[in-house]
Amino acid sequence: MTEALLTADAVSRVFTTGAGEVHALTDVSMEVTRGELVVVRGPSGSGKTTLLNLLGGLDRPTSGRVLLGDGRELSALPEKDVLEVRRTRIGYVFQSFGLIPVLSAAENVEIPLRLLEVDPAEREERVADALELVGLSGHVRQRPYELSGGQQQRVGIARALVAEPEVLIADEPTGQLDSRTAATIMELLQDLTHARGLAAVVSTHDPVLMQRADKVVTLRDGHPAA
Repeated sequence: MTEALLTADAVSRVFTTGAGEVHALTDVSMEVTRGELVVVRGPSGSGKTTLLNLLGGLDRPTSGRVLLGDGRELSALPEKDVLEVRRTRIGYVFQSFGLIPVLSAAENVEIPLRLLEVDPAEREERVADALELVGLSGHVRQRPYELSGGQQQRVGIARALVAEPEVLIADEPTGQLDSRTAATIMELLQDLTHARGLAAVVSTHDPVLMQRADKVVTLRDGHPAA
């Protein structure tokens, strides 16, 4: 049986606002196994980002559980342990790229390793390997404004992978890219997931990109849908 590295067990998320309660997510269950690319689809406001935030430990469910591959309940861990999980076991790719403008591609990729206090020589080697993995070996010194949107997102993917996580979470990673570049990025994510044995969760509303998924989870108004 394939190993599940991340599981959502009947998770719900309710936000309290001045206008009352907002049920952003209701009773959603899913699992992601090693080497599997799961696409979470649904229109804007369907709860995709909320679900990814719960899976990645950026938020906690109002009810239900998020479980790691080792059986620990991520949603019940102390904050310091959640932070450690996010630094070492989960890589994030964002729609907005999230790169620091004044840093080069290599320096942006290096950030997670600096947080982990990895030895400088090892940092340099792992950054070079990560940039080669995403096809950017010739762009290590360029800053984000010198790169195309697709190249910037490749830097973001390299940064997400440089700490060698088990889980990759990407929230609308192609949302700011043209259709051709988006397809290339999704192909890269698919190839990396299978080659490295990652458990990857990618949100999108692009039906073309869903074709690369091993499994699709559909949300509608915060509820799981067929």
